[in-house]
Amino acid sequence: MALDVVIHAGTLIDGVSSSPRQRVSILITDDRITSIAPGFVTPRGAKVLDLSNSTVMPGFIDAHVHIAAKLPSRANMVEDWLTHSDIDRAFDGAKFGAAMLQQGFTAARDVGGGPDTVALRNAIDSGKVPGPRLWVSLEALGPTAGHGDARYGMDPQLSHPGWTNSIVDSPDQARARVREHKRRGADLIKIMPSGGIASAGDDPRRKLMDDDEIIAVITTAHSLGMKVAAHAYPSAAIDAAVHAQVDSIEHGSFASPESLALMKANGTFLVPTLTVYDVFYKVARDTPELLRPGTAAKEMANDLLPKQNFPALLKSGVRIVYGTDLGEGDHSTEFRLFIEGGMSPMEAILSATRNAAELLGAANDIGSVQQGRYADLVAVRGNPLQSPALLGQISFVMKGGTVVRQDGAPTGVQ
Repeated sequence: MALDVVIHAGTLIDGVSSSPRQRVSILITDDRITSIAPGFVTPRGAKVLDLSNSTVMPGFIDAHVHIAAKLPSRANMVEDWLTHSDIDRAFDGAKFGAAMLQQGFTAARDVGGGPDTVALRNAIDSGKVPGPRLWVSLEALGPTAGHGDARYGMDPQLSHPGWTNSIVDSPDQARARVREHKRRGADLIKIMPSGGIASAGDDPRRKLMDDDEIIAVITTAHSLGMKVAAHAYPSAAIDAAVHAQVDSIEHGSFASPESLALMKANGTFLVPTLTVYDVFYKVARDTPELLRPGTAAKEMANDLLPKQNFPALLKSGVRIVYGTDLGEGDHSTEFRLFIEGGMSPMEAILSATRNAAELLGAANDIGSVQQGRYADLVAVRGNPLQSPALLGQISFVMKGGTVVRQDGAPTGVQ
């Protein structure tokens, strides 16, 4: 039997228009929005949720997470990695995912996990545990000695069956890995065409995948209906991925003006992930022994640059999407960093709603408050366009028509 709920929203930021609407009613049947009406109206028999003193928005989307990842300040990264299994990580992901939902993130894209992320996505979808809707990529694909090579910097005698799931050293191997990931339950593919920062040995300023490997991954993924995200810092890696029709660039921290113009011309999304640099810089500065050996110096040399370069990203007009690169932690931090970097509060909200939903290919279901979309909604008491700090003070969360946070506290209904 359908259950009708009506939300009386004092202000609505709908994820479609850049102009808020005042005093509207959002009618919900089961898990979907059925209509939006001006004024406060109450259909006969509908349950009223009074948010007349609040601003209602679409549920937020974090488009770059590693949902089972602990904050680097909490544990020694090598020790934690070597002493925990995929089952351990699934439980961590369940805990961190539930916290994300309470922060107002009703959907997320995990771009580099393993069997734990597939299991967690399925458990959330079936209602076994609370959490955001998940799109997962499994292990990020890249070359031997690249950013995704788990053996780099370790005793060469150490081995694990899962450590080769990310390695691609030829176009044929790239095609096979993409197909394997699809079979294992991945929704999308992530590649590592450049080096990274929080990894031993590789150089974040170098392109490490060959063009034919990049093309093989992207072409195969697209043929299977899967999008591709590319971890890429320098322009050479960015340009190669964009020319191969990648769907998004992750980080893009050292992009040249020419690379940004290329991204804009191709409609490529950019997920800057400013939060992760903020987090790792403090750990590298204060407790470097907690990081992987050899990475603290890379963090100190590079982590301040993405924030400095962010105004150039804005000026370029490239489509920016919200992503934190966190699992555990405060996923609202990216709002503050975007706004401090020159983005308007409305643009920041749209990066975490409309833009993120378009990147996921899910704009018909999430990212906006429109008829037919999932009833994924958040609210704050006040005006986040005037007081952006409110975006980290969520008072109401609904996912699929079920209230999971009300009056600033979990409801107990998950």
